[in-house]
Amino acid sequence: MWHLLEPVHAVVYYAPEVFEESAALGLATDERWPSYFPLRAAPLGPVGAPGIASAFYSFSPPTVERYAPDWRKASPEQVLAARLRGVDRFYGRLFGERTESPELAEAASLARRAALAAQPAGRPLAAANAALPWPTAPHLVLWQAATILREHRGDGHLAALLTAGLDPAESLVSFAAIGAAPEETFASRGWSEREWSAARARLHARGLVAEDGTATPAGRALRTEVETRTDALAAAPWQALGTEDTARLAELLGPFWLDVIGAGLLPSTTTLGIGKV
Repeated sequence: MWHLLEPVHAVVYYAPEVFEESAALGLATDERWPSYFPLRAAPLGPVGAPGIASAFYSFSPPTVERYAPDWRKASPEQVLAARLRGVDRFYGRLFGERTESPELAEAASLARRAALAAQPAGRPLAAANAALPWPTAPHLVLWQAATILREHRGDGHLAALLTAGLDPAESLVSFAAIGAAPEETFASRGWSEREWSAARARLHARGLVAEDGTATPAGRALRTEVETRTDALAAAPWQALGTEDTARLAELLGPFWLDVIGAGLLPSTTTLGIGKV
């Protein structure tokens, strides 16, 4: 379900229509992060860099400081409205008349039921998105449900990393060490070469990576444990929805998922589930 719903949500960070709405608020759009940070952080309210760094986890503090929103330029409420307008326009263009289809309406209803079962305790981004008013259009209901569910899973993933004793830099180094993605993939998180090397040295001291930076059996086992715990922490919405309705939602999402992937906006590191957007 994560593989099916993550692209549904992630278009908010790549769709031209969302960039246009962001630009209208005066947010720089010549690169990804100036709009990503306010778009994702807006449900939290006018939070500053320390709060964003805590919730987003994997970014270096200087990167967060650089891209933390200036809420005097565009308030969280304005950003929330802009992101919904952008998604509305993008999905209207992509799905056309199917935004009014019974299949999309049924998928939206099922996804919303799952999202409403996502417990917000200890999950700041999930809770903040769950507290937002629900839109009425089915394609926007589907997007909001996907957003709540992905942040619910993401918040749980951070809990799993903390339980495993992996700090923000170590979480990326250990992920690269198992070959999940090349180190260059994480360069945008802003960790310096010195910080990356120091994190690798800490993991090496724990027996989790070899001298060449590849994961040891213990390191692979720890990452497997993190992913298993993440899955377990993300299970409640799907248990509440039930096996039959979850399978039905997966079936309904298929054609829309293919359209989103076919649009060519999302990098493979998102659409294949490598890493957290």
